Amino acid sequence: MKSYQLTNKKDFARFQQTLSDKIRNGFIIIEKNDKLPYVVLSKEKKQINSSFHLALVLATLGLWSIIWLYLVISLRKKKILVALDEDGNVFEEKCL
Repeated sequence: MKSYQLTNKKDFARFQQTLSDKIRNGFIIIEKNDKLPYVVLSKEKKQINSSFHLALVLATLGLWSIIWLYLVISLRKKKILVALDEDGNVFEEKCL
């Protein structure tokens, strides 16, 4: 049985470049498959100083709560899938 190569070296190099950019931005690899190729990356959520933000909410009569809510939503744990499709295009999707 013959083995077919799904990607060429140029497409795989773009995939590796995208992957290294994500790792530089704080993502870690949690699953990897070189045959297909795809990688699942995760980024840990950052800690928020809740007592500081509560003090700001009280000092601004609740207006700071909008910013605090935005920070809570935007800094939560993120998982993404970075893959190379059959046409050689690098794409990424959010994982649930």
